[in-house]
Amino acid sequence: MAANLLAKGFALTVHNRHREREMALAAAGARRAATPAQAAQAAAVLALCLSDDTAVAEVLLGRGADSVNAALAGLVPGSLVVDFSTIAPATSRAVAAALAERGVAYLDAPVTGGTEGARAGTLSVLVGGEAADLERVRPVLEAVGRTITHLGPVGAGQEAKAVNQVLVAGCYAAVAEALALGQRLGLPMQAVRLALVDGAAGSWALEHRGGSMLRGEFPLGFRLRLHRKDLAIALEAAAAAGLELPLARQVAAMEDDLIAAGHGDEDVSALARWFMESF
Repeated sequence: MAANLLAKGFALTVHNRHREREMALAAAGARRAATPAQAAQAAAVLALCLSDDTAVAEVLLGRGADSVNAALAGLVPGSLVVDFSTIAPATSRAVAAALAERGVAYLDAPVTGGTEGARAGTLSVLVGGEAADLERVRPVLEAVGRTITHLGPVGAGQEAKAVNQVLVAGCYAAVAEALALGQRLGLPMQAVRLALVDGAAGSWALEHRGGSMLRGEFPLGFRLRLHRKDLAIALEAAAAAGLELPLARQVAAMEDDLIAAGHGDEDVSALARWFMESF
């Protein structure tokens, strides 16, 4: 995503908690910042893409003595934070309130499309926040995403991402289960997959991950443990709304088994292992 911003001509300052990950971007023309606060200094727009709620809170707001290095220490009134992370809607609202006290605007803008979409700049960006703030930052969003959708106030983007992750859970689990059935029946499954991919059963997961799942390979697009974190957000949102999600809950249990077996850093398509390894 950062590389695409550079390619579109944006002046970019980068900071990563794993500093070595900044090097390729620096070689491409980005300026490095030693802390989130330095990255935020003089920035009209600060974009984040972090792993979870705790990381977002610590990088943006800091904790205790570390607050001096948090992004909030460098942000100026009138600036805008775009959070591409997937976190709980309540966390987004709390962060937005804390930033508003400093005169800083906030959009929750989780993305979907995997690492392939991130590289290609074709992500779908799900935005919550003020429409005027979205228009201010639209060129930035269009540098990383092909579809930009405003869904309501802060938190709405995260709620839409929860819906997305429930769909991802069902699609990947269904592909894994169906492929396991075909293999058990002794069918030529690569031929079956190609026969089905353009029919009513076709899906992104079947097209882009079905072949590698059959080979027992799981090229990283999105980590299983992060998807499990996202499912927890969706299940919590459903519980608050008085809705049971039996399919999502079943997939969450399957992912718990796989994570316990050491597969949490593999792609979500590693759900196929659940059938291979008979958890």
